[in-house]
Amino acid sequence: MAHWTIVINLVGISGSLRRGSFNSAVLRAAASMMPADSVIAIETIAGIPLYHGDEEAQHGVPEAAARLKEAIVAADGLVLVTPEYNNSIPGVAKNAIDWLSRPAADIARVFGAKPVAIAGASPGGFGTVLSQNAWLPVFRTLGADLWSGRLLVSRAGGLIDANGEVTDPATRDNIRKFVTGFVAYVQKRKAAR
Repeated sequence: MAHWTIVINLVGISGSLRRGSFNSAVLRAAASMMPADSVIAIETIAGIPLYHGDEEAQHGVPEAAARLKEAIVAADGLVLVTPEYNNSIPGVAKNAIDWLSRPAADIARVFGAKPVAIAGASPGGFGTVLSQNAWLPVFRTLGADLWSGRLLVSRAGGLIDANGEVTDPATRDNIRKFVTGFVAYVQKRKAAR
């Protein structure tokens, strides 16, 4: 009997635009540690303008947001690696998700039952736990299938080098366990369909 594996295609987005972002570094590390027969395509929220209802009414969804929406639709799951600003969600990331939920008729197509994993890295000691908690009701409202796994990378400045590489072995191991767990979750969900 031949061994059959479900190929898992995920989209990963960093909730930060900063060139030296710890969260982008964690996402790149995650993409490099994916289990066999799975991949994270790293997408970006760069270029998505501030949400403006009049602009949407006149011009529709901006191209950068429309492209990201279609990437998520085509993927088996979404990995969001989020910073934490003022004990909550970063505005640029929330703005991107707000655009991805427009028009409202598209919400189910983009997010409905879509497996979502949330991770985060911060220079402080709590590893974005408050930001991750603040994202939960957002994704629940959109009908996403939230995975219960957590990746909290604290004191990221000492774990990521000047080249944006995660150098700490324990952190690399935690990232590997996180992506392996999420891929297993997505495979199980996909097989059940």
